[in-house]
Amino acid sequence: MTIINTSSAVRVEVFVDTVVSQVRRGSRFAGLFARVLANDTRLSAVLDTDGTLDVVQTVLPAGERQFPSLGALVPSARWYEREIHDIFDLEPRDQGVIDPLVFARAPSSERSRSGSGFPTGAAHLELTPLPAHLRGEGVFTISYGPVRSGVFESVEYVVETPGEDIPHLRTRPFYKHRGVESLFSDKSVDDGVLLAERCEGVASVAHAWAFCAAVEEIGAVEITRSAALVRVLHAELERIANHLDSTIRHTEAAGQAVAYARFSLHKERVQRLRAQLCGSRFGRGVVVPGGVAAAPLLNVVQILSAIDSLELGVSSDMRLIMDTPSFVDRLRGTGVLSGALIDEFGALGPLARGSGLMQDVRWRQPYGAYAFLAQHEMESRVEGDALARQRVRIDEIAGSFGLIRECAQLLDQPHDSPESQWAVDVPPSSGSAIARVEAPQGELLSLVEMREGNLMRVKQRSASFHNLALFSSAFPNDILTDFAFIEASFGISIAGVSG
Repeated sequence: MTIINTSSAVRVEVFVDTVVSQVRRGSRFAGLFARVLANDTRLSAVLDTDGTLDVVQTVLPAGERQFPSLGALVPSARWYEREIHDIFDLEPRDQGVIDPLVFARAPSSERSRSGSGFPTGAAHLELTPLPAHLRGEGVFTISYGPVRSGVFESVEYVVETPGEDIPHLRTRPFYKHRGVESLFSDKSVDDGVLLAERCEGVASVAHAWAFCAAVEEIGAVEITRSAALVRVLHAELERIANHLDSTIRHTEAAGQAVAYARFSLHKERVQRLRAQLCGSRFGRGVVVPGGVAAAPLLNVVQILSAIDSLELGVSSDMRLIMDTPSFVDRLRGTGVLSGALIDEFGALGPLARGSGLMQDVRWRQPYGAYAFLAQHEMESRVEGDALARQRVRIDEIAGSFGLIRECAQLLDQPHDSPESQWAVDVPPSSGSAIARVEAPQGELLSLVEMREGNLMRVKQRSASFHNLALFSSAFPNDILTDFAFIEASFGISIAGVSG
């Protein structure tokens, strides 16, 4: 967790030089964000330097409609620059025409003042087809989405193909844009938790945890050991549910009907256990500023019994499907991402770990109860394909079961006084902080600014947003029938991308 000094802005030229030089020295680029300050706009770049988060800031003066682009020298910054262009109407210099990412505002829409963060009048979407990048005999464009058969989030993939190969692909997730960041403004901390849980429904616990951790950092509050254990218990159940969902989508794409039904059943059992523990299938209402809302609704014996039964069924069926050649062959060599590309973009979560980059905040920068729990870090894979990412998730599911079991056993031992066991008071505070947790999709950042206990600005950066920038890079050696496997192997939540 890092306290942000909002008065430490540097000149624009120094900002660019500092970010680029730190990345070249080995820091990982973690994000670029904009924030309105009266008539000015502040840009903040977040860098991971040897496990420590550094924030480099600059301020654009009123009326300035352009900002220096980092994308030419730091490729992963281009994705964030597109978001800033869409939301704040600021243009990165020398980038040419910018495809809309999270908000496709039509030219006829009233433009916002530079850095306002939202239009002053009604906004109209620009949904006309994008110009083609490819030319040649037989080349055509497929608009795949935003509505598809089955249970999928709203996203459009613009595929340019001569028939089977996918030499060019663009992603348009703005159909699901909800203006989440602006909704946080002027909210109380308690309302902020409710909103954080809904930024990315499949990672509700992770978002609430990251948000509360930043609030607790500002308020100089340390939660109890018991509360820390409960947070891990729910976070790891969330991880299992997400990783099972990826397997479900793989089996569906491969036509493995029995395996699809079995893993769907296992995920449903996980969701029902989560509801039995707290009343919500998504773990909502558990994490609160200062700790957790209450003790688990099941006792330790009941938790351990449920976990033992779940793990037995999941591990047995996982062995069967991974011994099925017609399933494994569809994943092997599909959607390959090289270790060099993963490292250059600073990819996160299972996507990174499937290509040899061991990024896991739980163990690299332990937070909460992870600091005293037995480490269940699994080995990364180096193949970089959908099969490697599937194996990473299988290992992590086993590790999550172990962590849940350990948490339950430790909860059976008294650690804290009854009156403060689950939550401590968080005083109304002022300041800025950035916190991170390891969501099922990877590192999740929460940037929080408060004034006397009220939220001034909150930015939740999901791993889905960061990782989706690499999606189009996974297709050069694949064909249309591989699309479903590559998409499932990424484990992306579009809600976490579109904001």
